Amino acid sequence: MNSAHEHARALLARARDDLYVVRRLGAEADAPGWVLGFHAQQGVEKALKAVLSEIGVEYPRTHNLVMLLELLRAAACPLPPDAEELGLLVPFGVVLRYEVFVDDDLPVDAAGFEAVVTRTIDWATDRLTRT
Repeated sequence: MNSAHEHARALLARARDDLYVVRRLGAEADAPGWVLGFHAQQGVEKALKAVLSEIGVEYPRTHNLVMLLELLRAAACPLPPDAEELGLLVPFGVVLRYEVFVDDDLPVDAAGFEAVVTRTIDWATDRLTRT
């Protein structure tokens, strides 16, 4: 990848791939909730990292959305519309990724996941077109 902008665009394309999975599986009544949550978390993570890359902020290898939001705040970048709720997705990307069990008590809302990922990708797309 030659530039931060190209890297940001590639991350955003991958975020859209995760959104595709959330949309398709979310329509299935028996889709595993942890899979929907995982792809929702991944889509949001990639969108946040796309914006960080675009504005020239280096970020660590992390799946922690709260940490990524803090980096955006520190850079005085406007936050995505659902910033206050994105922390709810962290367990899907961090804990469930490495645990041998799935916590069925985590809240799963396919339509809500899709909406949050869509709004975050739209926010990121807007940020990338402004720079």
